[in-house]
Amino acid sequence: MRLPFPLPPSGRLRVSPGVVASAVIVLASDQLTKSWITQNLGQPGQAHSVQILGDIVRLSYTTNSGAAFGMFPAGTVFFTCIALIAAPVLLFARDYVRQRAWWMSLIFGMLLGGTLGNLVDRLRQGRVVDFVDVGVGDIRWWSFNVADSSFVVAVIILAIYLSVTPDETSKANDDRASVT
Repeated sequence: MRLPFPLPPSGRLRVSPGVVASAVIVLASDQLTKSWITQNLGQPGQAHSVQILGDIVRLSYTTNSGAAFGMFPAGTVFFTCIALIAAPVLLFARDYVRQRAWWMSLIFGMLLGGTLGNLVDRLRQGRVVDFVDVGVGDIRWWSFNVADSSFVVAVIILAIYLSVTPDETSKANDDRASVT
């Protein structure tokens, strides 16, 4: 049976142990922190927030049925489907990247762990638990969690890497142009 997409340079799909290990760490950290927050701040009669750095960083129990930053608040089913598609793609995507540095496995593991962390919440309770509240006074960022943070940091690192790394196709075109 032929796959409908090209195989990676190695000729076969492989799962990187580094991706799996970092995804498991992110997933476990995310679920443990959400469990602690739910038990300590999410129950009726419990404190609603804990200040960490004065009023700048607070831990407070909130839920989100949409995407990051409260976008698409009724999107639980949609984002569950997206995560179910993205998770296996992220599991194998590392093999398609030529850069063999250890941090590339870490990046893909952070993306996968973040995806799985919020997927577990959506499947288990129909919404995602968020608890990190950052800002000054009434000017606050949207609440987020370990899974969100992991995913966003990985995307930023990947974007920086891609923006400073020369494109292989443009380099090949430059080489051909200099020959003629």
